[in-house]
This record gives sequence, C-alpha cells and structure tokens, in this order.
Amino acid sequence: MSNLQEALSTLAPARLQGIRRGIEKESLRATPAGLLAVTPHPTALGSALTHPNITTDFSESQLELITGVHASVEQCLEELTQVHQFTYRALGDELMWVSSMPCTLPTDETIPIGRYGSSNVGRAKSVYRMGLANRYGRRMQTISGIHYNWSLPGVSDAQYFALIRNFRRHAFLLLYLFGASPAACSTFVAGRQHELQTLTPGTVYMPYGTSLRMGRLGYQSAAQSSLAVSYNSLDGYAASLHDALTRPYPAYEAIGIINPGGEYNQLATSLLQIENEFYGTIRPKRVIRPGERPLHALRERGVEYVEVRLMDLDPFVPIGIKAQTIRFLDVFLLHCLLADSPDDTPQEIAALGRNQHRTAAFGREPGVTLERHGAEARLTDWGAEIVAECWPIAAMLDTVHATTDYSDALRSAQALLASPDMLPSTRVLAAMAQEHGNSFSAFTLAQSEQSKSKLLKLPYGGSLHARMEAIVRQSVDDQAAVEANDSMPFEQYRQQYISPERLGLGRSAIAPALAAV
Repeated sequence: MSNLQEALSTLAPARLQGIRRGIEKESLRATPAGLLAVTPHPTALGSALTHPNITTDFSESQLELITGVHASVEQCLEELTQVHQFTYRALGDELMWVSSMPCTLPTDETIPIGRYGSSNVGRAKSVYRMGLANRYGRRMQTISGIHYNWSLPGVSDAQYFALIRNFRRHAFLLLYLFGASPAACSTFVAGRQHELQTLTPGTVYMPYGTSLRMGRLGYQSAAQSSLAVSYNSLDGYAASLHDALTRPYPAYEAIGIINPGGEYNQLATSLLQIENEFYGTIRPKRVIRPGERPLHALRERGVEYVEVRLMDLDPFVPIGIKAQTIRFLDVFLLHCLLADSPDDTPQEIAALGRNQHRTAAFGREPGVTLERHGAEARLTDWGAEIVAECWPIAAMLDTVHATTDYSDALRSAQALLASPDMLPSTRVLAAMAQEHGNSFSAFTLAQSEQSKSKLLKLPYGGSLHARMEAIVRQSVDDQAAVEANDSMPFEQYRQQYISPERLGLGRSAIAPALAAV
C-alpha cells in the first residue's frame, strides 16, 4: 500500500482532472421477433465508412455507436445516449439487441458482412471482414461489447505498458463484477463443440458463468493462442505484432487471397491480416494519421491511450453501461497504473489466459480459485484485496471532483464480491427464470424492447436532430469524395497497405493515398 500511496501522491489534481474517456458500443440489429435483422445498414444513419459516431462492426447488422473524447463521465454518457436516440429513430421496428451474446442467428454464411462502398478503403474493410469470416466463422464475430478508451496526461510508454500488464493480471475482477453474458441462444453454438449446458430448448448457459463472450466460445483463436505477446515494452510488443502481421500462416495460405470466382477471401495470408485482428482484453492505442498503419503510429509517436475491450453490454441499462461502472473503471485503471508491475513471462501469460477462461465460465462458483504466483487464490479474496487497495485512489478522485461517486463505486464492488446474487450475470439468469421460462431470447428481447421504449421517451429536441442529420449528410458527401479520389487499382492498394515497410521500424514516410482499414 505504501508504494501505491506514494505513487498516488505524485498525481496532482490537475492531472486527475485531465483523464479523458470515450466509448465504442456494439449492438446487433434485431427484428421484433428476436431474429438477426439482415437488412442493409439504414441509409438514414449515413455512411458507415465516414460517419464519426455511427458505423458498423463486423456485420452489416452490427451497429457500432461511438462517442467523442470527454473530460466528464456525464458528458460521455450524454453523447452516447443522444446517438442512441437518433439511431433508434432510423431503425423503424428494429431493435438494438441489448446482450453481448447474439440474437437468433441464421446460417453462418447468410450473416451479412459490413459494406462500405466502392472505394479502395471501403472494399478493404469488407475484404478484411471476409477474412475474419473465413478464419473464425461469422457467428463468433456477432458477439458485441463495449470498448472503453482512457488516457491520463503525462503517462510514458513504459507506464502505459505497466498499466496494461497489471490490467491483464486483474482483469478477472472486471469479468466477475460486470460480466453479463452467462447464457446464449443455441443458434450461436449450432454445429460447434462446446462446454455449455442446455437450460431449455433454444438456450444454453454456464450455471456459474459470468461472461461467455470472454470465454472459450468468445473472441478466441487457436492460431492466435500461439502468440505469446509480451507487454514488457513498446518495442517488444511491436516486434510481436510485426511478426504476426508478416509471417505467413499455412492454414491461411491454404485459404488464399482470391477465390476461383475472382472474389477476395482475405487481405493477407499472414497470421494477422491487420493489427485490429489481434484479440486482447486491452490494447495500447494511438490516433492514426490518414494513410497510416496503427503499428506505425505506435512506433513513431508512442501510446496515446488504452482501449479496454472486455466489458459486456449491461442488458439492464438502455445504453449498455452506467456511470458507476465507468467510475469503477477509472479507479481500476489508475490502480493498474500506480501499483508495482513486474515484467510478464510466458508462464504468467499462459496462467492469465487460464484465469480468464475460468472466471468467464465458473466465476460465481463458490470457492472458485485462480492461479496467482504459482499457487491457487480464491477469486473473491483476491478481488477484495484489489478493491481495498483502490480506496485512496477513489478518495482522491472524490476530492478532485467534489463528489462521493468514486467511493460509492467501490462500495458497490465490495457488495458484489460479498453477495454474488447481486452480480449482473446472476441477475440475468434470475430474470430469465422468473419471467421468461429460462429463455435467453425471450429475456433479451423483452429487455431490448424496454430499452428502445425508454430511449424514445427521453426528451429529444429539434436542434439535436438537426445536428445529427447534418452529420449524416456530411458523411454521405465524405464517402462520395473518397470514392471520387481513388486512382489506384484495388489489388495495388491492397499490396501497398499490407506491405511490411508500412508497419514502421523508425522514421518513414506515410503513403498519403492510402487510408486505414
């Protein structure tokens, strides 16, 4: 504690006021019957390629709603709410599915891949998604979640990587406290081997699960499991990614770039097509310049912020996340930054993977243990220890912001550790049992309808609508401009984009004609 408090004492209030945050929230579009909506991305939402707040993730049916960067939690959630309000007015009778685990899915090959127009960058985005489909299957990509982007002024690359190492060590606590996907529709696992149990016809679950999204059926990859990426330094991390982005992978070489019909199967045959394909609970990030690869940006200018990627959608909250959760994340991330953070090892990296899977599948099982320093530790005891160390951080944030909200967030976490019946994952199963015949689809459909109703009833002024409509029109114009300015054949564009030279190994020029995928 003394080292942590000493580190905390070096943080001036102005630095803590400099915390910046933003949210990216994914949701499937669903029909009133709870089926995947296979309609195109609504034209009333503008261009998925160029709209700054409303785009699609893997699927044409998978909305991604994005906030700007905010100094306050309230402003961040207010913008996310407004984007939801506008989006729902364009969806007609469709719903935004409020669970991280997908609604009733059609056959894998009929899940539509995101489309972004005829430009080279638009085509590349679709080809990348086709590569994901060929490598991992389309169903896995329909899982949705919330990404939380976070930064603090004056943090060095080495300090950000220390934060990341501690985050990975303690990520189990976030899965336990906020995991909200203990069940799924059986269409998600149709034809696949899995460890889930059948609850009722159409519903599978793990009795003590917290987050199936982050478990073995979620964003996992046998190919990527061979990547023991180290987070001990920016150079080491970048070297690991560089290798994965340039090393041919036999299974993907067998898929090939172009199929016999002349259609593209994937962008590249390397272990990773592009940087975003690398799955992880947290990523070091840097805003990229036009035509720049993310790895190049990191190597050239260092880490600008971190992206937390393991948060489930909260089905009890219309916009998927609440202020108290964000405040806990702020405290948690500061704890990860300030606490001692020894270098990771291949052995620890493997143990952390096992801890993640155990928490996701069995986190609420009484007495469940995780691996800690080569021994077994009770999950709840270890979690309580982390929360106890966070109190001075919460107290300082409360002082800086003249509130008790941060300490309240810790008190809530303490209560959840002591009373697992209050956890979101427990509440999901309880609501399914009490009101919906143990049906995942019936529960989530009802919550989705309720969320839509609540959001449409909120005050919604004409000025807000006019501003959002103007962004839509601008996005359509911007896409047209991108398409009009293309002068390069797509194959030449693809080869230039994936060339190893563009990943950066020091100072190098950025190709201005290329845009990020």
